[in-house]
This record gives sequence, structure tokens and C-alpha cells, in this order.
Amino acid sequence: MPAGLTLAGTVPRLRFYGRAGCHLCDDLRAVLEDLARDYQFVVEEIDVDGDADLEALHGRFIPVLTTAAGEELCHYFADLARIRAHLEGAGRH
Repeated sequence: MPAGLTLAGTVPRLRFYGRAGCHLCDDLRAVLEDLARDYQFVVEEIDVDGDADLEALHGRFIPVLTTAAGEELCHYFADLARIRAHLEGAGRH
């Protein structure tokens, strides 16, 4: 099976919560760019600033990476093992 494709043929979707000027966000973004060499996935990048609910939920922990369903994969720093496990297993349920 080609990298990044799931049994259902769907592409995994991730949500990246961050803000402008965040060096940890830049670091996580670079990790995701590296992972894109081996996996096919879509990232929805969401700025927590300007949304009081998102700021309250994620503001202290950015960057936060979740699945499309909202399951947190990591915050502050990339958890490569967890991100890879999700990308490899997405859609196989």
C-alpha cells in the first residue's frame, strides 16, 4: 500500500493549533513538512488568537496537533511516534 493511503483510500486529516510568532509552532510545522515526504496527509492550520474559545482551550499549550476527530497527538513538541502511528493507522478501523 502506498505511504499515506489508508484501506478506505482516504487521506488522514490533522488540525494544527498555533499562532503567529510562535517558534515552537515553526518547529512542529517543520516536522510535519518532513513527515510529508513519507506520508500523505492534510493539515488544517488554525490560529487560536482571535477565537476566545480556542484561546482558552489551546492557548497555553500551543502548538497543539490533533486528529480531525479532536484527539490530541501532541502539544509543545512533536511526538513523532504518536503522529506516525496515527498516520499509519488512520482509516483502518
